[in-house]
Amino acid sequence: MDRVNATTPSASSADDPARAAFAALRTPEGEQLLAELRDHDPADELATATRLRRTHPAELVSAALGQARLRQRAVAKFGAEDAYRMYFTPNGVEQATRTSVAAHRAARFAGLGVRSVADLCCGIGGDAIALARAGISVLAVDRDPLTAEVARTNAEALGLADLIEVRCADVTEIDTAPYDAVFVDPARRGGRGRIFDPEAYSPPLSWATAAALKAPRAALKIAPGIPHEAIGPEAEAEWISDGGDVKEAVLWYGEGFAPGAFRATLLPSGATLSAPAPLTAPPVGPVGRYLYEPDGAVIRAHLVADLVERCGGRLVDETIAYITSDEPYSSPYVAGYEITDELPFSMKRLKALLRERRIGVLTVKKRGSAVEPEELRRRMKLSGPGSATVFLTRVAGAPTMLIGHPLG
Repeated sequence: MDRVNATTPSASSADDPARAAFAALRTPEGEQLLAELRDHDPADELATATRLRRTHPAELVSAALGQARLRQRAVAKFGAEDAYRMYFTPNGVEQATRTSVAAHRAARFAGLGVRSVADLCCGIGGDAIALARAGISVLAVDRDPLTAEVARTNAEALGLADLIEVRCADVTEIDTAPYDAVFVDPARRGGRGRIFDPEAYSPPLSWATAAALKAPRAALKIAPGIPHEAIGPEAEAEWISDGGDVKEAVLWYGEGFAPGAFRATLLPSGATLSAPAPLTAPPVGPVGRYLYEPDGAVIRAHLVADLVERCGGRLVDETIAYITSDEPYSSPYVAGYEITDELPFSMKRLKALLRERRIGVLTVKKRGSAVEPEELRRRMKLSGPGSATVFLTRVAGAPTMLIGHPLG
């Protein structure tokens, strides 16, 4: 059988330099070095390394500097309090779930009474940590020995070892029957970067789906750009954004979820929008006084038509996710703007208008335009106390500029 979630062959710590380096970091000397490097400036790394190698082994200094860099990167996902107590691998930082998203997912499980989860392909343990903090006991499984050691260490460092059992094993060999739910986070990166074909995930989406359908409840973490046709009718599909950025999609299976439904959830507010089935195509019409930019999760979930219906508006173009209306509309799912000008696309005309109005700060948004925002701002040679937002888009198929300012 192919190893569906392996990155390195099994080896003892003594035979694996990466695991040996990790073991050294957990010694008193290694922990002291990491504490000293907490706030170090990566720009001064060469001088720092030279200084530290006078009193510490070179291999330990290199490992500590690498781990310090990873912890600094991890702060964005885990927060400083956790990140500086945890350990990471390069892939682990890249692929780990942001804490806010993992906590949302754990809360959905906990709200349905789930008390035990088999976390397959657990990585460095980000989701296992969130599940444990929601009061759920977790079996966290990863095939890579170093990754499993890191996950186990993180559970201990955060005081969650009683709720998280880490097992180094092939996920295809795990009996998930004793658990209330299954969570699968397939690897979506390979040697050449991101993997876009769901069947090229490790494990493939088809395997993960089969594992999910065997469990009372399950969740599969997938890339937000997954084609909708790759989602089976048994799943409730949820797209999650955090602070306006789409972070991931989740397929939910089992009791308590809505098969075939699409959902968009916005964090940190927790606002969620769902529809049981794809809606009919929304109307298209002329640009009104107001323009609304839907959150990316709403767009990915194909729920723009729902917002068009709610605000009594229309699309500016059948292929563009900008909504317009003649009356103001407030919703957590859109950013609203009042439009003052609608012009055919022309750099020259835009520059003249901005100069006339003394616009010194310009926000550039685009959909359906090849123009790069930074290039446009450079060519405008902005000057003045005013500010404005310009939308580069298409209206009824024609390249158009819409100028306005945010509502509120």
